[in-house]
Amino acid sequence: MKKRLSPIVSFPFIVCLGLLILNDFYLKTTYHNILTGKLSDLCGLFVFPVFWSVLLPKYRSAIFTTTAVFFVYWKTSHSQPFIDFFSEVFFPIERTVDLTDLLALPILAAAWFSMDSDQQKPVLLVWQKRINPYLIGAIAIFAFYSTSKPRYTQRLDQPHYILLTSDKPIDRSDYDHLQYFRFDSLLVVKVDEISLSERPVKYDDYSKNAAVKNLDYTVSQMLGNGVRLVDPKTITYLNINTAEGVDSVRFRGGLLDGKLIRKKDGKITIAGLYKNGIEDSVWVFHNGNGKFSNAVTFVNGERTKVQLFENSNVIKTDHVNTRKDTVRYKLIQIIILVLLLIGTVFLIIRNYHQASEKLQMKKLSKWLLCIFMPIVVWCIHFAMILLLGNYHYDIFIVLGIAILMYLIACPLFFIVIFGIQLRKQIDLLWYTLLLALAFSIWIEINIYLELSI
Repeated sequence: MKKRLSPIVSFPFIVCLGLLILNDFYLKTTYHNILTGKLSDLCGLFVFPVFWSVLLPKYRSAIFTTTAVFFVYWKTSHSQPFIDFFSEVFFPIERTVDLTDLLALPILAAAWFSMDSDQQKPVLLVWQKRINPYLIGAIAIFAFYSTSKPRYTQRLDQPHYILLTSDKPIDRSDYDHLQYFRFDSLLVVKVDEISLSERPVKYDDYSKNAAVKNLDYTVSQMLGNGVRLVDPKTITYLNINTAEGVDSVRFRGGLLDGKLIRKKDGKITIAGLYKNGIEDSVWVFHNGNGKFSNAVTFVNGERTKVQLFENSNVIKTDHVNTRKDTVRYKLIQIIILVLLLIGTVFLIIRNYHQASEKLQMKKLSKWLLCIFMPIVVWCIHFAMILLLGNYHYDIFIVLGIAILMYLIACPLFFIVIFGIQLRKQIDLLWYTLLLALAFSIWIEINIYLELSI
């Protein structure tokens, strides 16, 4: 094993790497406290610069300096414009501004001296020799991905509350996306968004309804001991004072069930109906003058129509696809793609029989086509998924599909160009389109099946 790889098989590196993965996947969600909140910062600041310094030893000083500077930038409010831009263009990322996290910076000095100590050792210990550094490196990359992977959340557009009982005070620093309102032993929790364990196939009301189905149980588990569910048969009426106004609500058990009316300065601003925690019927929204601004129609928790008003007159009506509509249109898209694929196959076969001679190309040109045409296939496929309106691909999925497509398309082009051989120049376009269509159909069928569940 190369001497410069010794730091990633050292005891401190392996311990910090193991704690980083354990904390991100288990401790942080199970024991949400100050220790688990800081542990990932401490371990990450040790593992990250050591790993990259082993790969790029000439830039070790720059790596450690950049890590420190970026960590400070990331933990302050100055990084918010970057986070907003990245979340809008690529995938949602989040962080909590907490300057106490900067107390973890001295761990960089420990990482630096640990590298010096490991590289100055004349020989490795027996257990270190038995560990494959490339395996540890792969695990480290996985840990970096797991830490930086997108956090999927489902927004709740209408005011949404759940009702619990609680005998203990709630630490308001826990789960900053929640708001708490105390009514004696009753605890009302306002929820603006829900954290999801995986990316939904589409961010729509259908996904939202599934997420809020057992929201009272989910939040009670998050808040821990001392918080209990309300009897499902209990009816509770409450007036909740918020910054947006006073919300008059009705609960059945822990979920909203009945009218929700919001008043501000004595005027109604929102009037809607909940059934078993999901929106139903027509929700009406008023502007500051008490006049209609817009109305949203819900059927089984899914919006079907949005109307805009001006001076109490409808000026615009938009019809919204439900999940059932989306599934039907996706099936139509798949049928169209299959027909295009059949037409492309017909053109290839026709050219094959019409041209008796094979297209002559230099060997170098053939090799270049086999290497670069899979990239063109992916570009055409990507244009197709944008045209078809696929839903919220994040950068990791796009990258994974691109790599998979290249690994499959590259050998297929070798078969086509060196084995079957082209008859006409336009055949190169038809084969490229054929592969792009085949990949797109495969992706669309998977989306269709996910939407249909």
